[in-house]
Amino acid sequence: MSAPGTLFVVATPIGNRGDISERAREQLAAADLVVAEDTRHTGAFLAQLGIERPLLSLHQHNEEARVGELLSRLRDGAQVALVSDAGTPLISDPGYRVVAAAAAAGVRIVALPGPCAAIAALSIAGLPTDRFAFEGFLPARGARRRERLAALAAEPRTLVLYEAPHRIAEALEDLAAAFGAARPAVLCRELTKLHESVYRAPLGELAALAARDPQLGRGESVLVVAGREAAAEADAGAEVDRLLRALLPQMPLSRAVDVVAGLTGERRNAVYPRALALRPDGPPGEEA
Repeated sequence: MSAPGTLFVVATPIGNRGDISERAREQLAAADLVVAEDTRHTGAFLAQLGIERPLLSLHQHNEEARVGELLSRLRDGAQVALVSDAGTPLISDPGYRVVAAAAAAGVRIVALPGPCAAIAALSIAGLPTDRFAFEGFLPARGARRRERLAALAAEPRTLVLYEAPHRIAEALEDLAAAFGAARPAVLCRELTKLHESVYRAPLGELAALAARDPQLGRGESVLVVAGREAAAEADAGAEVDRLLRALLPQMPLSRAVDVVAGLTGERRNAVYPRALALRPDGPPGEEA
């Protein structure tokens, strides 16, 4: 009886082909079978790498039917590489049923990490990353999308969403309505590709931009949206700054800090650095 095989979950580039890792390239070349979301797409990608391997399709319509066949091959010792069209398999892409079945059967599963659009967008968004929630694609139908967004409006963590090009304008409009037009957000379009664009603005401004600029509807997008807590902190910070700008020209820095801390409930040691940054030109060195 042959030794059991291994299922390799292989991340592939989300746009720039130079992002393929050497380890991923070697494993794809060594695989007995490459399981791909779209065999035509993956076949062309492998050809660019100078690799030719047997391919088997795995997508949302046939994944359940493929499980038995793939488990049989793995039990017979096959080295199987699982890829999606772009990025890390299973992240809003097929593969969960195969991985779950392989794990239940005791098959060795190895991750070959690499590109992921959600993590790439989060890493450059400039929004809190210590805790975040990945929501994938919002529902396509408007009523269901709005219902889902209503449930997410109070989410305290940073949200990461995928959206299709033809739905981005409607999604942004619904997001602004559900979360508030002032909620900070970042729209990352065509990440790592030639026309990569990053838009940083409140949801209301992004929705207005998408309504008038067809460019936002070209290419895949990742939306990173501030959670409720970060949005509240941003609003509180804006109010502190507004009050400081009004008071600093009228009184000593220390007094302005005390007044603003009292009015807003913010800690004095949090208000003081903002006052230092915002104070008008004048004699330096005032102590708190």
